[in-house]
Amino acid sequence: MSTTSNPYRGFRFPAEIISEAVWLYHCFSLSLREIELMLAARGIEVSYETIREWGLRFGRDFANTLKRRRPKPGDKWFLDEVFIRICGKQHYLWRAVDQNGVVLDILVQSRRNTKAAKRFFRKLLKGLRYAPRVVVTDKLKSYAAAKREMKLGSEHRQSRYLNNRCEVSHQPTRWHERHMKRFKSVRHAQRFLSIHSRIHTHFQLRRHLISASEYRVARARAFTAWREVTGLAQAS
Repeated sequence: MSTTSNPYRGFRFPAEIISEAVWLYHCFSLSLREIELMLAARGIEVSYETIREWGLRFGRDFANTLKRRRPKPGDKWFLDEVFIRICGKQHYLWRAVDQNGVVLDILVQSRRNTKAAKRFFRKLLKGLRYAPRVVVTDKLKSYAAAKREMKLGSEHRQSRYLNNRCEVSHQPTRWHERHMKRFKSVRHAQRFLSIHSRIHTHFQLRRHLISASEYRVARARAFTAWREVTGLAQAS
């Protein structure tokens, strides 16, 4: 977020309420109407359509800032794709995460072939600017063909079971997809999921791998970063 301008200027609600609504929407499997009800219980009268607009407008800025602030991702990439239905037609959501569970990028495409795999690889390499040491995928042959055509020197491991890390990362997408009654267009899906993956991942601290005290420290650090990203740290 810029320190020279106020992104909330002109909005009726203060930064605390807007950022809270965006946080609830992208961190939990809640519908817009459920968030509207939660805010109403606190005396905040705002429509679910307004919350939707906040989630897209401010969520994009928050997500981009979180992406710039994140440490360099790991050198082991897990790639996977799942189908999503958009306007009655089957599309595929391609996703990559590193060994720490951090979502590296997502891409919605209409195909699940070598051309689509190459396009996803190019998007990853352009955004991260380095090649991974290891690429882990399922047994879809398009990955191997794309890697070979792009002359990517990374070690490639293919297995149904090694890729569980990436497959599990699709679950929040499924939850939101049900709440949203499916996506309305490819552009809508790409935009929403790009925002959602970055904000949701920021608060996924792999609690099962660290102690309670370590988790509390990591959680406090995540909230501090969130306050800085949303501009609340400057306002306080």
